[in-house]
Amino acid sequence: MRDRRSWSKVTDLAPTSVELEAFVAAAGRVADHKSLRPWRIIEIRGSDRDILARALNKADGKKGHSSKPRRAPLILAVVADVSSKKIPAWEQEAVASGVAHMLSLALDEAGFGVFWRTDDKTRSKSLAKAHGLKKGEVLLGWLYVGGKPQRSRPVRRKTVDATKHISRLPGTKSRKKAKGEAAAL
Repeated sequence: MRDRRSWSKVTDLAPTSVELEAFVAAAGRVADHKSLRPWRIIEIRGSDRDILARALNKADGKKGHSSKPRRAPLILAVVADVSSKKIPAWEQEAVASGVAHMLSLALDEAGFGVFWRTDDKTRSKSLAKAHGLKKGEVLLGWLYVGGKPQRSRPVRRKTVDATKHISRLPGTKSRKKAKGEAAAL
């Protein structure tokens, strides 16, 4: 996880459908509720990317094909099924998003470059139709997948300062004080 990064440019290398099944099976281990699987992945390769290219332009009110789907040999559409009435829609979307992020980690570990793509038109009717979404399904975005290109310079990646992202409940002891108490034990 510490070494993972997005690859805005990828090569034509992509996992096979059989390899992809193994990655999705692993990513599907994300937290769920009572075995609810409120997600699915749509595999888009080859000329099928042209369907997405037309739908992207249509969503933007343009004619023709968007060039974006040609940026990777494999595109994985991430779909959340929010039709369950037992669990809030945001939780179902969170599970689908978790699968997407776990999948990106699995693909990265296997040597593939991955980048996430979405925009404000992701939930348009033209994109829903192009992806064959059913009632209760929403498109979250796409993972663009390909080979990792050779880099001419080393990757410098800043780590996240976790102290800026962790807090305590209001009214509890400060984080520093709590750390000192824990160290004293």
